[in-house]
Amino acid sequence: MYNNPGSSRSSSQAGIIMKTLVDHLSQYAAYHRDSRNIVTHFVGIPLIVLAVAVLLSRPGWTVSGVWVSPAALLTLGSTIFYLRLDRPLGVVMAVLLALCIWAGANLAQQATMVWLSAGVGLFVIGWIIQFIGHYYEGRKPAFIDDVTGLIIGPLFVIAELAFLMGLRKPLQHAIEERSGPVGRNTRKAAM
Repeated sequence: MYNNPGSSRSSSQAGIIMKTLVDHLSQYAAYHRDSRNIVTHFVGIPLIVLAVAVLLSRPGWTVSGVWVSPAALLTLGSTIFYLRLDRPLGVVMAVLLALCIWAGANLAQQATMVWLSAGVGLFVIGWIIQFIGHYYEGRKPAFIDDVTGLIIGPLFVIAELAFLMGLRKPLQHAIEERSGPVGRNTRKAAM
């Protein structure tokens, strides 16, 4: 079993080895070592998460008097995943995702053109910002090689924000041991 400073969750249920917080964040971080790329992620990823919440908040159904949308189900599943990896970061993610669901539900109640324009617009702008960051990185986005990058991206942003605030230093060091330090890529490779 692998034990690391980022998480006490290191092994398995039913004999299946689960990736740890350090495993996930290190793999994602390997695609995000240029500081300019990380900065673009502070804007692009929240826009994409909000866009998904907006777009998935309109369809839904009532269960025992409670309105349930695909956005709410995705948030619930994501929150459970984040909490299993790391409780403090998972709680922060739960709060932020709840705010996105709230905003998404409000936009979903607007006219179809407003709802759709907001959702698609946020999504497109978020991805444009992401690809600008990856131009600086000189590397393609992580999700192209591993689809789990789509769920780890928001957690990566929160972890990087914690690092900037001087928090979670053992986690930061464990990630940097595997993925290298954050800096600037002076030679841009083709994406």
